[in-house]
Amino acid sequence: YRLAEEGPADIRIGNVASDLGIVTGSGEVTFSLESGSDYLKIDNMTGELSTTERRIDREKLPQCQMIFDENECFLDFEVSVIGPSQSWVDLFEGRVIILDINDNTPTFPSPVLTLTVEENRPVGTLYLLPTATDRDFGRNGIERYELLQEPGGDGGRRDAAARSSVFELQVADTLDGEKQPQLIVKGALDREQRDSYELSLRVRDGGDPARSSQAILRVLITDVNDNSPRFEKSVYEADLAENSSPGTPILQLRATDLDVGVNGQIEYVFGAATESVRRLLRLDETSGWLSVLHRIDREEVNQLRFTVMARDRGQPPKTDKATVVLNIRDENDNVPSIDIRKIGRIPLRDGVASVAEDVLVDTPIALVQVSDRDQGENGVVTCTVVGDVPFQLKPASEGEGEPQNKRKYFLHTSAPLDYEAVRDYNVVIVAVDSGSPSLSSNNSLLVRVGDTNDNPPVFSQAVLEVSFPENNLPGERVATVVATDADSGKNAEITYSLEASPLSSEAPGGIFSIDPDSGDVSVQAVLDREQRDTYEFQVTARDKGVPSLQGSTTVVVRVADRNDNEPRFMQDVFTFYVKENLQPNSPVGMVTVMDFDKGRNAELSLSIQPGDHDQAAGIFSIENDTGTIFSTVSFDREQQTSYTFKVKAVDGGEPPHSATATVSLFVMDENDNAPTVTFPSNSSYTVLPPSSNMRTVVATVVATDADTGLNADLNYSIIGGNPFKLFEIDPASGVVSLVGKLAPKHYGLHRLVVQVNDSGQPPQSTTALLHVFVNESLSNATVVESQVARSLHTPLAQDIAGDPSYELSKQRLSIVIGVVAGIMTVILLILVVVMARYCRSKGKHGYEAGKKDHEDFFTPQQHDKAKKPKKDKKGKKGKQPLYSSIVTVEASKPNGQRYDSVNEKLSDSPGMGRYRSVNGGPGSPDLARHYKSSSPLPTVQLHPQSPTAGKKHQAVQDLPPANTFVGAGDNISIGSDHCSEYS
Repeated sequence: YRLAEEGPADIRIGNVASDLGIVTGSGEVTFSLESGSDYLKIDNMTGELSTTERRIDREKLPQCQMIFDENECFLDFEVSVIGPSQSWVDLFEGRVIILDINDNTPTFPSPVLTLTVEENRPVGTLYLLPTATDRDFGRNGIERYELLQEPGGDGGRRDAAARSSVFELQVADTLDGEKQPQLIVKGALDREQRDSYELSLRVRDGGDPARSSQAILRVLITDVNDNSPRFEKSVYEADLAENSSPGTPILQLRATDLDVGVNGQIEYVFGAATESVRRLLRLDETSGWLSVLHRIDREEVNQLRFTVMARDRGQPPKTDKATVVLNIRDENDNVPSIDIRKIGRIPLRDGVASVAEDVLVDTPIALVQVSDRDQGENGVVTCTVVGDVPFQLKPASEGEGEPQNKRKYFLHTSAPLDYEAVRDYNVVIVAVDSGSPSLSSNNSLLVRVGDTNDNPPVFSQAVLEVSFPENNLPGERVATVVATDADSGKNAEITYSLEASPLSSEAPGGIFSIDPDSGDVSVQAVLDREQRDTYEFQVTARDKGVPSLQGSTTVVVRVADRNDNEPRFMQDVFTFYVKENLQPNSPVGMVTVMDFDKGRNAELSLSIQPGDHDQAAGIFSIENDTGTIFSTVSFDREQQTSYTFKVKAVDGGEPPHSATATVSLFVMDENDNAPTVTFPSNSSYTVLPPSSNMRTVVATVVATDADTGLNADLNYSIIGGNPFKLFEIDPASGVVSLVGKLAPKHYGLHRLVVQVNDSGQPPQSTTALLHVFVNESLSNATVVESQVARSLHTPLAQDIAGDPSYELSKQRLSIVIGVVAGIMTVILLILVVVMARYCRSKGKHGYEAGKKDHEDFFTPQQHDKAKKPKKDKKGKKGKQPLYSSIVTVEASKPNGQRYDSVNEKLSDSPGMGRYRSVNGGPGSPDLARHYKSSSPLPTVQLHPQSPTAGKKHQAVQDLPPANTFVGAGDNISIGSDHCSEYS
């Protein structure tokens, strides 16, 4: 048959039945297209052969790539003629010759063609031009070349009549039938006047309508080069073994040039060569050696034909052309290929042919095609069936023109098939070629013998009810269903599966599964009766016959209840915060617990479980109905900050289940503790030399608070005894520093009243006394100790600061100086008398026990918090504290022992004082805690370490030993350099 390329779908090609002389119409004879179905199709009843929807492009068909004769491009196909019930099958081969149409445009190798022409060439000189290529053949191939007028001439006309005045085109026919365009010089060429010409070269094919393209022909005029290279042969032909390694030399092209110098140097380049030639071969430009660039496979390319140009280096260069024909010699590098395909109505898929056991002997069941891509003896193949199987190969056709490297066989049954005896046959086919060494391959076909299947599986019960307890283990068997099948073999092998019940659309696959072979129904999840108590699904039994038959039954699973739910607390850890000093038996928190069971299984009993150290034993109780936790004691954060214990819940099931939760109770702080002054004690004092510098550290008040947080954040302030603003205390650290310059009037005892406040709400405070004795030295410690003891009986509102008689003593000293010249002795005597009487009269004005003052002298003087200590104007820090010059003195007996009894009397004679650094000392009392006395008299207590007071002094309130305020009403003669108003 003949068919033009690029045609539409469903074009009629011919009728195979009429061409074979087969009568159709009765339906007993049918046709089947066994190969060539990519582009062709056949009517099964009429044998009409036509094209498919796939477009046929002659130039893209693999078998037509290297064909240069249009009559040799064809498509092969096979048609099987099948008799009634496939009692006989005939196989015929056909061929459709693909006719070429003009669907390709001729093209030049480049849009710009360059030609060099030497000057002074005579008229009529001919130059070969590059040829165009056209993938079409025959009349659709290249028909003519045209030279158009050079641009800019004659108004830009571009038709064939417009010709150049210097060049004209001549087309010559070559020996191989191609057209060679040639450029002829028809005028004088003078490079000095014009060195280049630009023409247009057009090529047309002979199709209808004709196709054409054009390129720019650029002619360069150069100096004279009058000899062209000449090849030794016009045609070079060589054989090359396929699969030759890259670099293998093939042949050497040689050309000679009679010129010398640059015009005689020859270089070799590819001329008219396809892309595959340039990809597979390498041409040395200097030596002309042609070698292998990439391995060549003869089965893809069996011949390479191309031209090589020899070009000298003259200006312009001269060239010569030689044709190279390279024949690829076959090597036995391909194993035979065995293709097993279906034939007729026998199904064959994935290498398995299904054949009924009642098929007749000598029935063709498959088509076996054996081929070898090699040529000659390398492609001659023999084929056979291996093993003792009831199958044999028979040639599909007896034609003598069948190629040796491509043969077809029918696989026939050679004996009756028995399903009960043998169900499957593995038919192995081996093919061996005749190469040296020979190559072989094999392929196998699994023939599966089919049984007749006419009985479906049957269950003994239509509905199967099963009771199954909850809280099962995954994978536990629920029941076993069994179905029977009257068939045998594969038709009696049953596979079980689960499906949704007709009454329920829910698929059982996520909860239940079934063993497809044994019928064991298993549960894959843990069943919970509280979530669902009934499951219903359908079990289907299918046999393995073809076609498969099936039967089904309904399974109902009823879930039995268990005590399977433990009590569950809403939280694993309950955290509560309560204030300290909470009243006993108050609620401190509530826990929540639940149980998803019902009845007795959901009746819960709550109890308190002691912690690790039994810290909750007897302290907490819990109400069973509400889960409220009560405390039996009042909390004191200073004793214990937190409690941790467990609450246990037990249900009434059998066996009972329980759960525990951890309770963490944190006691929040309240400001219920006043600060405690640990240093200095009220009866101690510090000696400060008058020469002390500014910012000298006098002492540090140290206090503590049992509370925490803001309740323990302490602030220090001086609320009394600092009328000259000599001292200042750091509110945060309690460091008392000297901030004023000491003068003679400041000599003596200073009593500073220091108040310590915390930051709680409401705040708590404590008052302490700091005694500072300003003097150059401590000559009489007993006198100072008596002054300290007397200050303890002086009201806090009254300032004790320095020597109050300083100004009066200075006036009297002036009088003495005025009369000293005349009556020195008399004046001295008068002064002694006056001073003695003056001191005795001042002693009578001291504090008397039992005398009610207008105000409570223990009441602290209101301290103006807004008045802050003045800072150094220069902003400089104070000097380093001079601790080496300050000592703290506590009163002692003359023999060095401390006063241990309040009834002991203070002797007038001075005793040795005990000195210690201000860096440490006994703690001071918490005075604020004891200011709540309702007594009309001042409340005092004699400190064991203090000198004894007079008999009329009484202790009216019990205070801690450190709270020391001592009254002194007796007249005591003090021999010292300075006297105060309370001495």
